[in-house]
Formats: sequence, structure tokens, C-alpha cells
Amino acid sequence: MDKLINDFSLGLFFWQFLIFIGLIFLLKKFAWKPILDAVNEREEGIKNALLSAEIAKRDMQNLRSDNEKLLAEARLERDSLMKDAREIKEKMISDAKTEAQIAGQKMIEQAKASIESEKNAALAELKAQVSTLSLDIAEKLLKDELSNKEAQTKLVEKMLGDVKLN
Repeated sequence: MDKLINDFSLGLFFWQFLIFIGLIFLLKKFAWKPILDAVNEREEGIKNALLSAEIAKRDMQNLRSDNEKLLAEARLERDSLMKDAREIKEKMISDAKTEAQIAGQKMIEQAKASIESEKNAALAELKAQVSTLSLDIAEKLLKDELSNKEAQTKLVEKMLGDVKLN
């Protein structure tokens, strides 16, 4: 270090200083500015990328919450539809039972009416047969009684005795 201080030359120092300033000027003009621009550009790109990542993260969270809301709404709608379907099924079953009971009652009433009409028809036929049979029996009895002269006179006397005169 001593040697540098002892060999100090003002002219050499001036020219070295001038070359150094020129080198700094050249570096500033041709290298420093493009390097700083590239560094600033890179820094700006990183900031934009971070900002975009943050925005994307927020968007993903919003989408996730929207998806959860949609899923919850879909579940509620599914539950509502299932409840409605169950109610419709129960109503259909109830209606079918009611219709079956009504149809059964109608069939029973029709059967009772049919039985009653057949019973009345059978009674009417029985009465007709009984009356026919009675007439046949009476006719045979009268023929038997009227064929005998003595019985015939007794019958006429008896009938005359039953008749009251005014």
C-alpha cells in the first residue's frame, strides 16, 4: 500500500478518473438502463403474477362458495321433490283405496238389489205356482164332490144356509 501512495501520479489519476467516468457513462447509456428496465420489467411481471394469483385465489374461493350454495340448493330442491313425490304417492294410494271401497260398496249394493229382485221374482213365481196348485186341488175336490148327487145337495144346502137374507 505504501508503494501505491508513493508512486501516485496526478496525470495517471486524472486519466483513470476520466476513463472511469466515461465507462460509467457508457454503462449507464448502453447497459445500465436496459438492465434496470429488465429488472423493473421482471419486478412488474412478478407483481402482476402475484396479483393475478391473488385474484385467481379469490375467484376460486368465490366459485367454491357458489358451488357449495348450488349444492345446498340442489339438495334442498331434491328433498322438496322427494317430499312432494311421497305426498303424491300417498295421495294416489289413498285415492285408490277410496275408489276401491266405493266400487266395493256399489258392487255389494248391486248384489243386494239383484238378490232382492231375484227373491221377489222367486216369491212371485212361488205364489203363482201355489195359486195354480190350489186351483187344481180345488177343481179336483169340486169335481169329486159334484160327481156325487148326495154330496152336491149337501153342498148347496150348506151354502144356502151360510147366505143371509136381508
